[in-house]
Amino acid sequence: MNASKRNNVQVKGRGEKPMLFAHGYGCDQNMWRYITPAFEEEYKIVLFDHVGFGKADTSAYTLGRYASLQSYAVDILEICEELELEEVIFVGHSVSAMIGLLASILDPGRFSKLVLIGPSPRYINDEEYTGGFTQEGIDDLLGTLDSDYLNWARAIAPLIMANPDRPELSQELTQSFCQSDIEIAKDFARITFLSDNRADLCNVRTEALIMQCSDDLIAPLPVGEYMHQNLPNSTFRLLRATGHCPNLSAPEETIAIMKEFLPSKVLG
Repeated sequence: MNASKRNNVQVKGRGEKPMLFAHGYGCDQNMWRYITPAFEEEYKIVLFDHVGFGKADTSAYTLGRYASLQSYAVDILEICEELELEEVIFVGHSVSAMIGLLASILDPGRFSKLVLIGPSPRYINDEEYTGGFTQEGIDDLLGTLDSDYLNWARAIAPLIMANPDRPELSQELTQSFCQSDIEIAKDFARITFLSDNRADLCNVRTEALIMQCSDDLIAPLPVGEYMHQNLPNSTFRLLRATGHCPNLSAPEETIAIMKEFLPSKVLG
């Protein structure tokens, strides 16, 4: 199976320079619909779904094949190779920000810039590191997710979105979680929340923008600050937006900060 079919790759836009958008946990490429129109005139927009989510082909999934975040990074590189994408601007949300970092380490010449929205190299607190969760908290989260995924999705989506005055956003996130392949979503959650990629940060050579939301349960402020301190050649921007999904809740602010970081004009 080729990468385009496996990951439901969609290409649009009128430019030549590629922007590759990678969605976060439990979501799909539709989560970028408020962002991509602002870049379609100047860039080639490449969207895809991780295996197990959206319209990706779940027949490609085995736990052995997708045993770590690096496995998903390999998928990204296979998409880039198949489409002959060079000098890629990678835009990743949440766990996909870290997947993009890993892809850039595996093939540093493939990427020109990284846009990282709500990244976290480790979710569990450690000595002199604040990830936002205790080990017991993550164990409880994974236990609940394992035993009753649908109710877990309904309960956690409003906390992740953190926009109580806009319940439609939480409803959309809940629906997205519930449409995922549940068994794959459980595996991916375990890989995500137990990951520790802190040691990988120093190996990234691609210029990166770290976009940190205010009042973010999943990636609190100390996480963004840690990323900036330990990621070479990085720029840090704190958004006014609350929650973990500014691509849905604050697209205008997200677009504005991305455009400040990216070249003002793309030639050919």
